Amino acid sequence: MSKVIKVQNLSKAYQLGEIGTGTISRDLERFWAKMRGKEDPFLKIGEVNDRATKGSSDVVWSLKDINFEIEQGDTVGIIGRNGAGKSTLLKILSRVTSPTTGSVKIKGRMASLLEVGTGFHPELTGRENIYLNGAILGMRKAEIKRRFDKIVDFAGVERYIDTPVKRYSSGMYVRLAFGVAAHLESEILVVDEVLAVGDAEFQKKCLGKMGDMSKSEGRTVLFVSHNLTAVKSLCNSGILLVNGELSFASNIQNVVNKYLMAFSPISKKYFEPDNPISGNELVAINSIEVITKTNDGAFSIDEALIIKVSFTNKAVSSPINVNLFFNTPDGTNIFATCSVSTEFAKGEIRLKCLIPANILNDNIYSIDVMVVTNSAAILFVKEILIIEGIEPARGEGWLDKFPGYIRPLFEWSIE
Repeated sequence: MSKVIKVQNLSKAYQLGEIGTGTISRDLERFWAKMRGKEDPFLKIGEVNDRATKGSSDVVWSLKDINFEIEQGDTVGIIGRNGAGKSTLLKILSRVTSPTTGSVKIKGRMASLLEVGTGFHPELTGRENIYLNGAILGMRKAEIKRRFDKIVDFAGVERYIDTPVKRYSSGMYVRLAFGVAAHLESEILVVDEVLAVGDAEFQKKCLGKMGDMSKSEGRTVLFVSHNLTAVKSLCNSGILLVNGELSFASNIQNVVNKYLMAFSPISKKYFEPDNPISGNELVAINSIEVITKTNDGAFSIDEALIIKVSFTNKAVSSPINVNLFFNTPDGTNIFATCSVSTEFAKGEIRLKCLIPANILNDNIYSIDVMVVTNSAAILFVKEILIIEGIEPARGEGWLDKFPGYIRPLFEWSIE
């Protein structure tokens, strides 16, 4: 397949505070460097775009040294935290703004849906905006007319098509904008977080349309969203941005896993018994750890998993059992297991749970812990531990990822 997007050493710097450097001498120094074809001297002291920390420079790199290539027909999910540079990257690719350094090469026409109302004139009707957008893409009036009915039907705004779009709701705006971007003739579709404005039915419709565009029509889709389920269902590859830098690029499942492991508040963390994680006047959880061959929070799915829980019983002797809940990254419970209710005296108690081999799949799991006494929960801690299953080396046979979050190895026989 041919490369349709090639990004080389792409960087974008922004000035914080008021526009200008603050002094005439600095502005002249910048101007003189530009006239000689030299680098802006004040970009050299620019800092990484970490929005949570205060820096000493008034120049930040929203993007820094980004390099990647995208092939025709790829559906690429771009993920990262707020402020990571996702929208800035799409704006540069869509030529809404220009890069500070580096280059972007694009082969084919690009339709962009960056924010609600992008490319629409508020005073024009929906009908007029459809023709305007088609003209911007270089299409003839006859070509737009052939697709007009499909656009209106997809957007579901036929009753308002001759009404100025300034009177549309945000949902109607997005419906029409996506219908235009998806049905007019373009080789590349760029979609930012705007689909979150639409209802669930329309989001599903949009994801299905983008999937068809990629698989059936061979068009390239770049999709930015914080809905990781939607990203995984649509995209085949992904890019992870962290503070304006390309942290990781791979197939979409690996990228999502990397994102979840990197930004989980307690990712692969073990706790010390003398520093209780959580507790109350009845019980305190001292530590929880997963014992694997590597002891780094990752485990091979063909090995047994040992989870140790240490807690302190502060009350008088009472029957207590501990529950472990295994969840998907989006919080859906897969299964739960609990210890036998036992009469424990005051003091520290240590329990061990054995998860047999070939139960979990190669995914990320979060574990919740609940302590119960007399059939009532007295302590519940969410996402106390996060672990990652790793696919063991395979021989011949099925090479794709197995579906599902559990993958038990059952006994088969020939009758």
